[in-house]
Amino acid sequence: MRTPRPLRSGPVVCLGETMAALAPEPLGSLDDADLLRVDIAGAESNVALYLADHGIPARWLSAVGDDPFGRRVRDRIAAGGVEVNGVRTDPDRPTGLLLKDPGAHGTRVHYHRGGSAASALTPDLLDDPAMEGAALLHLSGITPALSPGCHALVERALRPDRTCPVSFDVNYRPALWTDRPAADILRPLADRADIVLVGLDEAQALWGDGITDAEGVRAFLSGPQVLVVKDGDREATAFTGSAAHSVPALKVRVAEPVGAGDAFAAGFLSGLLRHLPVDHALRLGHLTAASALRVTADHGPLPDPGLVGALLDADEDTWRATVIA
Repeated sequence: MRTPRPLRSGPVVCLGETMAALAPEPLGSLDDADLLRVDIAGAESNVALYLADHGIPARWLSAVGDDPFGRRVRDRIAAGGVEVNGVRTDPDRPTGLLLKDPGAHGTRVHYHRGGSAASALTPDLLDDPAMEGAALLHLSGITPALSPGCHALVERALRPDRTCPVSFDVNYRPALWTDRPAADILRPLADRADIVLVGLDEAQALWGDGITDAEGVRAFLSGPQVLVVKDGDREATAFTGSAAHSVPALKVRVAEPVGAGDAFAAGFLSGLLRHLPVDHALRLGHLTAASALRVTADHGPLPDPGLVGALLDADEDTWRATVIA
């Protein structure tokens, strides 16, 4: 593990693509839909929005097309309290689009993002004034899948001489990795980040069934100062140096799971930035994930602040017994 980079005060910069998202209204199979609801969807902007909800200054850095979807994306994120001054408008490329197709076995996502404005991003984006004074740069494994230029951008962000710590959510999306080996690209990127979040199922899908538990992921990714392994609706474990901290997931009445990982990341990072104990940061991750799980959109309202405060300090039995409706 490398020498830790301290988390200083300042905004968190969340860099990555956000798309327009179309979903059936009412929720059901896309094949049978007569009406589609327009929303937005992007892992990194989801994190930025939840950080802002927690009172953490956040900036979203990306590009959108010079089109109605691009304007909607920018306006919606700005309305959530996130600074968007660094977002570029590309006059020649469109805003990315995704279609949600809910079904009995989960929601399938169909992407239409090839040649999008964000896929044309290059390492020079890191020279944008939006990076000045950043306390943390948040990236995901989606970005290097979008294009060689986006991959080069992430590589530069993770250079040893970077000016601020980097958090990296592996966010493995198999549909984006049809022409390149995701496992070989994502491992070294994750291992160079300061803070990494990954699902146990993601790690197994990427790097083999021989990884059976959180400790196995830590053995595989030894570089990050902080590694969080999320085990679905069971628990999340944070490794800080040689110490391990595990917190069970909350019981939540789930409307749709999409966006919960981004919400967890924002809650956990908020806890670290507020210098909470690691166990409390994990609890804040679970509480924020509940916000996404309870809605069909990617971003939902946080639980009542009084409830959040009470549960952060609750004893283990109370925490385990809590149901977020």
